[in-house]
Amino acid sequence: MDKRYMALGTSMLVLKLLAQESMYGYQIIRQLEQQSQNVFRLQEGTLYPVLHTLEHQGAVTSFQQTAENGRLRKYYQITEQGKRLLNEKLQEWQTYETAVNQIMGQALPAAGGVAFE
Repeated sequence: MDKRYMALGTSMLVLKLLAQESMYGYQIIRQLEQQSQNVFRLQEGTLYPVLHTLEHQGAVTSFQQTAENGRLRKYYQITEQGKRLLNEKLQEWQTYETAVNQIMGQALPAAGGVAFE
């Protein structure tokens, strides 16, 4: 998957996960991988700038909590402002997706079978 496509929606995906539950960084990375069947595979160096930007925007807050293994972890949770931002991003995504589908068509041939004249 071209990483440029991933960059477009990373903050939206992170907000969507945090709308489900508060998570720490590594947990966010694993959930993105798991729920996308390994399409979205972020490195910590990619995720943390996104989280810091969202925190600066007031979309998420963070808190520290001791994990079951005794380690102190930094968790992130979505704010009301973050929920509004997520809804805005979802509307933008739906507009984008609709426009692309209108141009490309809903059903494309299987990968490897695409031929253009």
